[in-house]
This record gives sequence, structure tokens and C-alpha cells, in this order.
Amino acid sequence: MKQETQKADFGGGCFWGVEEVFRTQPGVINTTVGYEGGHVDNPTYEQVCSHTTGHAETVQIEYNPQKITYEKLLSLFFEHHDPTQVNRQGPDVGDNYRSVIFYHSDDQKRQAEAKIEELNKIGKFKEPIATQLVPAKTFWHAEEYHQ
Repeated sequence: MKQETQKADFGGGCFWGVEEVFRTQPGVINTTVGYEGGHVDNPTYEQVCSHTTGHAETVQIEYNPQKITYEKLLSLFFEHHDPTQVNRQGPDVGDNYRSVIFYHSDDQKRQAEAKIEELNKIGKFKEPIATQLVPAKTFWHAEEYHQ
């Protein structure tokens, strides 16, 4: 019997740092680094870093929702980067480092909106959350040397 999996896509700075948060979590089957949210087909790392494609460095997570929930993935995402920053994470500056959730379903969007509302309400961060919520479209795998 084949297990049902789902996808979750997150951008929150350098994709390697974001990937590290998720790849060893029980229930996460696979993580892939890449680019999403831009207007150029099959962008290269150099193009994305030139800030001309509109892509964010993104991690696509394949997970088993019976072993790890989307809610848990959202919590991990918000715990491991500064979602109040616009186009910046630590020393990394540019639109490719923006905080963004690319949602795959209305349910994922609803859960992300609820999580952002909750975190803002309890004052988890000193500034309001600036994370973008964007429908997932095309996820472009980064070059093999980034995997």
C-alpha cells in the first residue's frame, strides 16, 4: 500500500538553512532546494541572485501527513527564521531571501493565515509578520550541486 504524501514549500533565507530545519524531521520524506515565485522558466542560481527573476530560494518538502502535520511544519518554519524581515535574513539581502509560504491547497492557505494571525496576536515577534502567502505554481529544482 502506497503512503499518501503532501508537499509544502517554504522560503525564509538561504535554502540550505531552511532545508536543514526540515530534512531530519520524522515524517519528512524528502526535501529539495530550488526556486519559486518568479517569472523566468528554469532559472539558474546566478539569475536568481541577480534579483531579476522574482524567484525566492525555496525548499520543497514531501511529507507524510500521518506522521507530521502541516501545522507542525508551519511552527518549525516560523521558529527558525525572522518572518518580520522583508527581503532579508541575517546577512543575506534580496528578494530571493524573502519570507514566503507557497501553499498547495486552500487548507494550507487557511492554516498559514491562522498561524500568522496567532503569532501576531500573542506578540511572538516585536514587529508584524511580513511572510508572503502565495499559491504554489512551478517549483524549479536548483542545480545538482545545490542539492
